[in-house]
Amino acid sequence: MSLQGKVAVVTGGARGIGESVAKVLAARGAAVAVWDLNDEGAEKTAAAIQEAGGTAIAVAGDAADATAVAEAAARTREELGPVTVLVNNAGVTAYQPFVDITETAWDRMIGINLKGPFLVTRELVPGMLDAGWGRIVNISSSSAQTGAPAMAHYAASKGGVIGLTRALAIEYAGTGITVNHVPPGFIDTPLVRQGPVDVDAVAQTMPMKRAGRPEDVAYAVAYLASEEAGYVTGQTLSANGGRYLT
Repeated sequence: MSLQGKVAVVTGGARGIGESVAKVLAARGAAVAVWDLNDEGAEKTAAAIQEAGGTAIAVAGDAADATAVAEAAARTREELGPVTVLVNNAGVTAYQPFVDITETAWDRMIGINLKGPFLVTRELVPGMLDAGWGRIVNISSSSAQTGAPAMAHYAASKGGVIGLTRALAIEYAGTGITVNHVPPGFIDTPLVRQGPVDVDAVAQTMPMKRAGRPEDVAYAVAYLASEEAGYVTGQTLSANGGRYLT
């Protein structure tokens, strides 16, 4: 599943799932632009790719801000070339009882997790249309599939990502662009470790008796980004260790 000659953008690539996705795509030959608000983390991911013999740049910016997205895209095209692979991974999570969710907290969650993929995809789709080839992979969440207590705003935002995926898959099905999503299950990432959960205890409740690793998600993304997945669009590739079955 070579990605030689492709240029990929991975949002939220500074750590966790995004970092692993960036490294796996680069290992398959893609030139990767690591987009993240955390410029130091993005630089670290890009440097690791370069040290491994790959091609990568770090691009600092807010994926939920239209001006920043346009600037990041312009720099990526200038330094790497036209973008034909996009992984919308940047996101935030939070745990809060529904009645305690403020309008500000709701808007922030939707703004980052749903508006962000909208803005980045809107910016990069024209180049894919010009190329007659594109791969868009959205990172959703198993919480949107199953529901999750104290995460209504998060589950709603990721449910929107799933709806966006399906709508774009149909709209662009005849253009050479595929659009799919990967809903991670319980993945051991820095973001999860920061939450109010006992990672090791929850892992034992999973069918596989372990938490997922970021690379488990990255390999699923790599398949959907490949030439071999050219007849796969609008689909859910669940990397969840059996937590939710479809």
